[in-house]
Amino acid sequence: MANQQKETTVIVGGGHAAGALLTTLLQKKYQQEVILVGEEPHPPYQRPPLSKNYLAGEVDQASLYLKPRSVFENAGHQLRLGVRAEQIDRDNRTISLSDQSTLKYDRLVLATGSHVRSLNAPGADLEGIYYLHDIADSDALREELLPGKRLVIVGGGYIGLEVAASATKKGVNVTVLEAAERLMQRVTGPEISEFFYTKHSSAGVDLRLNTAVTGFEAGDQGHVAGVTLASGGTVPADIVLVSVGVVPETALAEAAGLPCDDGIIVDEFTRTEDPAILAIGDCTRHRNLFFEKMQRLESVANAVDQARTAAATLMGEEKPYNSAPWFWSNQYDVRLQMVGLSQHHDQRVLRGSPEDKGFAVFYLRDGCVIAVDAVNLPIAFMVGKTLVQQRRQVNPEMLKDPDIELKSLVSGQSIN
Repeated sequence: MANQQKETTVIVGGGHAAGALLTTLLQKKYQQEVILVGEEPHPPYQRPPLSKNYLAGEVDQASLYLKPRSVFENAGHQLRLGVRAEQIDRDNRTISLSDQSTLKYDRLVLATGSHVRSLNAPGADLEGIYYLHDIADSDALREELLPGKRLVIVGGGYIGLEVAASATKKGVNVTVLEAAERLMQRVTGPEISEFFYTKHSSAGVDLRLNTAVTGFEAGDQGHVAGVTLASGGTVPADIVLVSVGVVPETALAEAAGLPCDDGIIVDEFTRTEDPAILAIGDCTRHRNLFFEKMQRLESVANAVDQARTAAATLMGEEKPYNSAPWFWSNQYDVRLQMVGLSQHHDQRVLRGSPEDKGFAVFYLRDGCVIAVDAVNLPIAFMVGKTLVQQRRQVNPEMLKDPDIELKSLVSGQSIN
């Protein structure tokens, strides 16, 4: 630019995607002015610990922050925290904020994330019913998790089960109510579901599958006392956590006329239909080069990878996002690592046994490895990343045979 006037890049959001983008721009010595607008009072932070070691009180709040606020500000980036972006004026490239101020932008990145899906049922507004999405939620729930208390968790997905493990370790009596016929049914195969069912049951968690919730019963002073079931009957509760998924936060984008369909539509360079606006993280639906159809992914890995792509796009580099998606979950002494998406597989191969110290399930379609779920077996996850990324055809017997080293299936290849 002839006059060297700085352009302004505004990032809306305070989660992992926004923080990863800010950090990457810092590392790349991005020369433009950057302003981050976050609704929470915190600098960008990690959410996974909220249901695990932060909830258990094992780590402090500062450890959640991707970087201290001062690091960003010392680099010249501006953090506008505790304010909400309320409206985008694409014609004039301005954003209206909840404190009545407006910001001008040359480039805008939406990293608005998601919000928890609420349960619309009688009694859903009673005291003692919690959702878990941010630091304030985790702080409030932790205060309640006292030995001997009865916690009922509605939903047997990642978050529900991680909270069940954290609460059980604190001496809380936990019941998990899952409407589907197995745990984590949306994201994993029956072998993994069964393993975690056994793990939680043996830790004392009362797991009830095929159990739909119809409402909540009130006790003293408008506090929840029980969860009513579709099959009849009530499960007594001192505390309830509703964990039935999230919904992408697209209202800001939709009101601005950007195409959305269960997420803000972006291309492999994280660009929306408006060339001045990018979007990253949980709020996006993207055509990752790895998939034939549009996908929306709720994961830290996706948030970080899209942030790196967005940083490259902002700096005029073309680096398409085409990473294989991966996820993890810690429950008790178990580390579950998953790569790829196992839906639509036509074959499952078990390596090892759930009774072993570690085992893995490989998911194949047309002979290609499309996903791997590894339980306390990091080598299977690392090798799986390469197999999935390369859409590698592998003889199922080789995957299954414990005498064949997994590394040999990708010998000469990087498996990190």
